[in-house]
Amino acid sequence: MKSQPTKNPVKVKSSVENVMKKVKLEKVVLSAGAVGDDLAKSKKLLELISAGKAQMVQSHKRIPDFGVRPGLEVGTRITLRGKKALDLLRRLLGAIDNKLKTKQITDGHFSFGIEEYIEIPGMEYYRDIGIRGLNITAVFVRSGTRVKIKKIKRGKFPKRQQVTKAEIIKYMEDVFKTQFK
Repeated sequence: MKSQPTKNPVKVKSSVENVMKKVKLEKVVLSAGAVGDDLAKSKKLLELISAGKAQMVQSHKRIPDFGVRPGLEVGTRITLRGKKALDLLRRLLGAIDNKLKTKQITDGHFSFGIEEYIEIPGMEYYRDIGIRGLNITAVFVRSGTRVKIKKIKRGKFPKRQQVTKAEIIKYMEDVFKTQFK
């Protein structure tokens, strides 16, 4: 005789975490704004810190009070991903004593600034660069983010799939041992 299958089998909850809910560091963006000779120095500084190639940022608007016109180069930035981004972020957090304010964090990313690059551990003063500062932005995502940015068969990205402020704080405490004020 065959045994009959039960109609309502008991579902056992798995202790495996949902990989689609896992938070990851997508990229770290270093940026600095300046015009003229200061822009060249800022570009050199970003390339020195990250060992990458910086790109120039151009203005799209006209602001006559500041002498800004469309096409004028007003800043520079570098984007790092993967292991390079993790290592650089760890080093840059050392410049601010691994402490962040909760108001520096929003859903999906956090940003902070370094007033003088000589505060970064391992950096020394370069006379041709002078004293400069820079901004750092770390962007966080979950798996499946490509759905909202791809060109063909683009999908919707629900609110529950976005990385929240609380999840970023937990990630930073776990991975980087960051303290929050």
